[in-house]
Amino acid sequence: MDQHNGVGLRAFGPQDEAAFAATRDDRQGRRFLPPVPSTSSDYTYVITAGGADHPTGGIELDHLRPGRGAAEVRFWVGPHARRRGIATAALRALSEGVFGGAPGMPRLQRVELLIHPDNPVAQRVALAAGYTREGDRRGALPNLDGGLDDVLVYSRLAGDPGEPVERLLPDLPGGELTDGVVTLRPLGEDDLEFYTELHHQPDVVATSVPPVPMPVERLRQRCTHAASTWLAGTRADMVIVDTATGVRVGEIGLYYQEPPTAQAMIGYSMLQAFRGRGLVTRAAKLLALWVFAETGVARLIAGTLPENVGSQRVLEKAGFRREAYLRSRLPGPAGTRSDDVQFVLLAEDLLAQASGGELTRPG
Repeated sequence: MDQHNGVGLRAFGPQDEAAFAATRDDRQGRRFLPPVPSTSSDYTYVITAGGADHPTGGIELDHLRPGRGAAEVRFWVGPHARRRGIATAALRALSEGVFGGAPGMPRLQRVELLIHPDNPVAQRVALAAGYTREGDRRGALPNLDGGLDDVLVYSRLAGDPGEPVERLLPDLPGGELTDGVVTLRPLGEDDLEFYTELHHQPDVVATSVPPVPMPVERLRQRCTHAASTWLAGTRADMVIVDTATGVRVGEIGLYYQEPPTAQAMIGYSMLQAFRGRGLVTRAAKLLALWVFAETGVARLIAGTLPENVGSQRVLEKAGFRREAYLRSRLPGPAGTRSDDVQFVLLAEDLLAQASGGELTRPG
């Protein structure tokens, strides 16, 4: 069948059964693929690569709805062949085949992917193949425990250009930001123990919105879904690491809730033992430099409780200016409301600060 950059698709046959099953028999395949035989799908194709005809992975069309011109697609690549662009090329080939009426394929107008929120690899493939994230679907896929998993819906229509979807929040250059003293890297599932400790500190709880302890399941989701929300462009959660020791000392995040106005917000928390050393100020400066250099954000804001003088000093040292006092803006304890002191940082403010030698570009 059609080839994309050395990646091809062909119809699944009985001779493929053992090799085909082996491509999905690993932790990722068992976690994210349905616990049913692949041959039960409406259309099943073998992914080949590098000129060889044996299966490198698989791609399937399921829940075909001819009257609506729609179907679901799922794909996978064996562990030995991942991170080589094979899945993206295969998804592109399938999409263009069903939209163009290729021989042996149904003619469709819409294809959708159902992807687990903690599967950022598949989400990256979808975005690279021109699929748009359009929402969440609750309880959509059965899991190995007999329950139902929530999923994200990515879709591509016949009229879509098929180019990689532009992201609001790109990856960090080299995977991290550092000034030699602190390092910022994305939050991940391996940070759950640290993240739980951080968010059980009484003063962190008191300054959270709302000011109540975060449930255990929410803490877990924040870590396991962090890559997904970054790809969605809604927030970028990072861990602050002491560069010299590698110890995790705090968190800092960017919340991009207003893309039309190009305004985003930062928030941060530090473990008590590492406060007073200027680490969170350095982190805020690093984050701001990346935001203004690599994203479309024009205004970076932050808020603190009026009594949180320490946080206000952090923002001032990072170049933020006090801009507003918003009365009764935030939910407080026991049904009360709290005031919010807002600070703002503009790109030109940061550039002026950097030109004075106070900052260096992250790298």
